[in-house]
Amino acid sequence: QTVSINKAINAQEVAVKEKHARTPCILGTHHEKGAQTFWSVVNRLPLSGNAVLCWKFCHVFHKLLRDGHSNVLKDSVRYKNELSDMSRMWGHLSEGYGQLCSIYLKLLRTKMEFHTKNPRFPGNLQMSDRQLDEAGENDVNNFFQLTVEMFDYLECELNLFQTVFSSLDMSRSVSVTAAGQCRLAPLIQVILDCSHLYDYTVKLLFKLHSCLPADTLQGHRDRFLEQFQKLKDLFYRSSNLQYFKQLIQIPQLPENPPNFLRASALSEHISPVVVIPAEASSPDSEPITDLVEMDAASQSLFDNKFDDIFGSSFSCDPFNFNSQNGMNKDDKDRLIEQLYGEITALKEELENFKAESARGAVQLRGRASELEAELAEQQHLKQQAQDESEFLRAELEELKKQREDTEKAQRSLTEIERRAQANEQRYSKLKEKYSELVQNHADLLRKNAEVTKQITVARQAQGDVERERKELEDSFQRVSEQAQRKSQEQAEVLETLKRELAASRQELQVLQGTLESSTQAGVEQNTRIASLEQERDRLSQAAEQHRDKMAALQAELQQLRDTLSREQESSRTELEMLQTQLRDKESAERALQQRLAEEQLSLLQGTMHEAECMVQDALARMEDPAHISCTGSADCLLSQTLAASECAERLRDAHSKYISDGAAVGSLLPHLALFAHLVSNTLLQGSATSHVAPVEPADRLLELCKQCGSETVSYLSALQDPGMVASADCSLVTACLGQISAIGEELRPRGLDVKQEELGDLVDKEMAATAAAIEIASARIEEMLSKARAGDTGVKLEVNERILGSCTGLMQAIRVLVLASKDLQREIVESGRGAASPKEFYAKNSRWTEGLISASKAVGWGATVMVDAADLVVQGKGTFEELMVCSREIAASTAQLVAASKVKADKDSANLCKLQQASRGVSQATASVVASTKAGKSQVEEKDSMDFSSMTLTQIKRQEMDSQVRVLELENQLQKERQKLGELRKKHYELAGVAEGWEEDG
Repeated sequence: QTVSINKAINAQEVAVKEKHARTPCILGTHHEKGAQTFWSVVNRLPLSGNAVLCWKFCHVFHKLLRDGHSNVLKDSVRYKNELSDMSRMWGHLSEGYGQLCSIYLKLLRTKMEFHTKNPRFPGNLQMSDRQLDEAGENDVNNFFQLTVEMFDYLECELNLFQTVFSSLDMSRSVSVTAAGQCRLAPLIQVILDCSHLYDYTVKLLFKLHSCLPADTLQGHRDRFLEQFQKLKDLFYRSSNLQYFKQLIQIPQLPENPPNFLRASALSEHISPVVVIPAEASSPDSEPITDLVEMDAASQSLFDNKFDDIFGSSFSCDPFNFNSQNGMNKDDKDRLIEQLYGEITALKEELENFKAESARGAVQLRGRASELEAELAEQQHLKQQAQDESEFLRAELEELKKQREDTEKAQRSLTEIERRAQANEQRYSKLKEKYSELVQNHADLLRKNAEVTKQITVARQAQGDVERERKELEDSFQRVSEQAQRKSQEQAEVLETLKRELAASRQELQVLQGTLESSTQAGVEQNTRIASLEQERDRLSQAAEQHRDKMAALQAELQQLRDTLSREQESSRTELEMLQTQLRDKESAERALQQRLAEEQLSLLQGTMHEAECMVQDALARMEDPAHISCTGSADCLLSQTLAASECAERLRDAHSKYISDGAAVGSLLPHLALFAHLVSNTLLQGSATSHVAPVEPADRLLELCKQCGSETVSYLSALQDPGMVASADCSLVTACLGQISAIGEELRPRGLDVKQEELGDLVDKEMAATAAAIEIASARIEEMLSKARAGDTGVKLEVNERILGSCTGLMQAIRVLVLASKDLQREIVESGRGAASPKEFYAKNSRWTEGLISASKAVGWGATVMVDAADLVVQGKGTFEELMVCSREIAASTAQLVAASKVKADKDSANLCKLQQASRGVSQATASVVASTKAGKSQVEEKDSMDFSSMTLTQIKRQEMDSQVRVLELENQLQKERQKLGELRKKHYELAGVAEGWEEDG
């Protein structure tokens, strides 16, 4: 085995001989159940120093992995890293066998990894469909991963295939040279692997498509299509090389790849079968040398038998009697020697005849198997052709129905286009089926010729066997006659010769029996050949019938083609008309879109201009002497600043969306107008607050307001410029608003004249007083409602019930608000006081506590005043306007309470959400009170409307003059009330300033 390995793996650029690789190496692994001897020899070879040596090692190792013992893989895994290192080393050599060795070593490593991961696959990859299903363990994930690994394995095989062909000069007959055969020889193993991998990949992809959606397997289909085209091209190029024609029969892949989206296409798949002819199993055998060795073996066998009979002293020359008695050979001795020579020749002829008979029998059995396979394939093709014919008939019927439906539905363009496309697809399918049928017919004719040729060859081989048998019988008859004539002269020697001849006769009888069995096998072959010829005739008749059917189908196809062309022409005309209309609509739509974009841009610029004018107007009003008399509070300034800052943040987000999407103008316009409005109010409120503030804060506040206005104008101007709209930033405006808010915090009142330790008790007292006032107000409203129902009737009762009912709803909403405010205050105190007591927390946050106290007082006072106003309205002594004013005052007080509670609350607090919902409920109840009051007022006014039916012209004129006098009096009274309201507000601001300690700060 060591000698054979060294002979197989040498530095000569010739192909590895089969007798060196198969018998000693492959059979040696089965004998020792492993590859220890192989690797012990290979490790001593300089594989890294000689590329040809490494190439032939890869070839032999590939054969061992395929045909060797199963333990070859286990013994070789330990050398996987060495193969990888050697592959990288040879990859740096771009000429000669360097790249070939590198890619081949990668392929071997990939093969070892594949079989390690999938131990169910044997080295030669031959598996049945049941074994393939068991390899995936009926799990779609395993089949998916197995398909990916097969793709990788086949990719390595194809890379080696392409690299070998790229390294050859295909313009020369490289396959007949020793160097070309050295490179092409390993591709036989690659072709065997690729045929199995392609077959298993197709079957696994059909299985995956039956379990998974088609979109998931799009990558698998793309990769399979790429490898299918490469493998098909390489198989075609290999089949044209003379070297492969002598050694292997390479299959050809179908013209088109399998359609995995159609499950029935699996039945059309034919597994590619690689056939290695029997005479090509040992292409490098040397018949002349083997014949000489056989003669020497026969002579040595005869010598050993003669030594056993006459002794070893005559081993040199058994019939040399000169050394014994000095006598010359007589005629009998020469005759005996001649007989021995003829017997030896007969034995050799018997051995040769026996070998030829065995070889002929093997060839005949191989031919019979091939003929049976071809017959099965022809039957399969015939069945497939019949199925396709049935499918074509069904398709024709369906096409007729489709044509009738198309004629009925020509009014719809979409239906026409869909059916036209369907007809085109079916026409292409018919055309493809027709081409496939023509190709199948040609294949049948070609295979018929091959079968006829093979039958002729088999008959010639049978005639040669009969002729050789007759010659052998004649030769044996002559030898028998000569032996009988000389038997009397040399009895003892002839006795021995008779025994030998008897043995020869027995061998001849055995040979004759073998010959008779061969003859009987030949008769059976003739019978089988006759049946094959009958099958061939039957297939020819079926092909003729198939041609007739194809002619009929072609006629129907031509009719359908004419009908389809007419329908396509009409569909094309209507399609062109609709496309023209569509283009007109698209052009009009583009014009409208362009006009809309221009109008949006003009609207945006107009809005920006108005916003800029609004801010500039606020800056101008700040300098107006009439505005100097206006005053404001720090709390109002803080609320305005907070609203402006929040609006600035929303405007920044809307600006970002507008930059990313120019069509998002609708989100920018409302924020822009609101931003300008809030900034203008903030500037005016800041200026009004500076009029009642100390000198130094007032100057800083006024300067910041002017700076904020100028930054706002700059920002709005940048938004109007198309070149600067992307870089416009309102961060400077936000910074100015933050500074204004800081000054407003400084100008807020310092607190009430209450001790800090009493603030906590005062909060609880005020909240309790507010709750009590609300309960009292609710009770009074219920009492008034009972009195109204007892004493009023008609419209007055309806108005009073509606007003008092809305007031009751408002009291209930205020009660819910007060309870929610208590819960939120309790949560704020518990989360913010830490280890301190609630009183200490209230004292620590005195300003926030004072805001709560003020807000709760306002709520309780507003509820009491509203109940008094409602009582007067029900009694007819009050006015509806007073009730509406009280309702609005309550809404403002509740908003102040919500704002005071919201300052220190967590934004994700559930109690805060409840408080905000209660605040919205109060607002809705207030709106209900105002609405019911207005409705009652209008109802009463309609009732009190004047009746002009009984009045004369003089009376009407008198009433008109009285009304004019009343209008003048009311206008004068309104003007006086407005002046009074202004004085009251001014006095309120002054008293608030004294109470909050502004004079002391000054």
